[in-house]
Amino acid sequence: MSDDSKAGVPDFSGWSCPLPLVGYPSIVMGHGGGGKLGNELVEHLFLPAFRNPELENLGDAAVLELGGSRLAMSTDSFVVQPLFFPGGSIGELAVNGTVNDLAVSGAEPRFLSASFILEEGFPLAQLAAIVEAMARAAAAAGVKIVTGDTKVVERGHGDGCYINTAGVGLLRPGIQVGPNRARVGDAILVSGTIGDHGMAIMSVREGLEFESQIRSDCAALNGMIAKVLAAVGASVHAMRDPTRGGLASTLNEIAQASGVGMEIDEPSLPVRPEVQSACELLGLDPVYVANEGKAVFFVAPQAADEILAILRAHPLGTDAARIGCVTAEHKRMLVARTAMGANRVIPVQIGEQLPRIC
Repeated sequence: MSDDSKAGVPDFSGWSCPLPLVGYPSIVMGHGGGGKLGNELVEHLFLPAFRNPELENLGDAAVLELGGSRLAMSTDSFVVQPLFFPGGSIGELAVNGTVNDLAVSGAEPRFLSASFILEEGFPLAQLAAIVEAMARAAAAAGVKIVTGDTKVVERGHGDGCYINTAGVGLLRPGIQVGPNRARVGDAILVSGTIGDHGMAIMSVREGLEFESQIRSDCAALNGMIAKVLAAVGASVHAMRDPTRGGLASTLNEIAQASGVGMEIDEPSLPVRPEVQSACELLGLDPVYVANEGKAVFFVAPQAADEILAILRAHPLGTDAARIGCVTAEHKRMLVARTAMGANRVIPVQIGEQLPRIC
């Protein structure tokens, strides 16, 4: 340990990570935003410490072999503020977020855990409303909450209520999807409009009012995804739910994991007018805004039209769109074709445009 480290100054000389991670001796909000800072924590701190084959896939859920069965396991924590928002609450978010992580991994979600970290003084009526919302969401998704935990922290040391969930599901026979399986030529599909959840949260925080209220898209996607996989599962190579960091971060992550390039057609991106207006008002780009009820599919091009038809026939996929393709060019990058016919690179952000949105 160096003299500086002994004096309380971190010694990063043995670290392999580049800037900006070593430029932050303390955690900042951007480390939890799904951008470069968070990715570097995973790549240079958590992954080396916990390294194992199951973790290294870095999917939305780990794929496990246990007793002759293939399982998927996922975990997530929810710290959204406000706790109740148009279209849902932290309760629905906690259930649907974990269900969706399992579903986009090709699994049939079965069981969840639920752990609560509560601040002293938090109203019991609000907790009851959150728990009831979780119960309804679990029943709608066809999963059971089978275990959990409760902790209370002193007043002023929390923010009302935080929730952690973990989920287990059964992987479907013959289905092989993963972040490293996108192939050159694949069509990129999104199951609906982007940016709804993040802008619903921000509209409440900022007191924004539009002709149509912006509502979160928070929903469980396992039923919709099951229909796609049952019909043309072999044609689906990768899936993701574009939550923190939005569509842009998801496409960049898949490009990195699969060693391919991503091209999207910007005018083809489905964005609600009120979401677009809110983004323009706040100086945000919808491609970076979080979603909680959308899935991105990377599929064989010959199956794209059939999958779009299946998605559009489902209540959660009526606005599904084909937005681009996987390419051999500009590997590990995301490029958008603009309405003017120009190309622009869409990078991974350092942190997150919107903190505390899930």
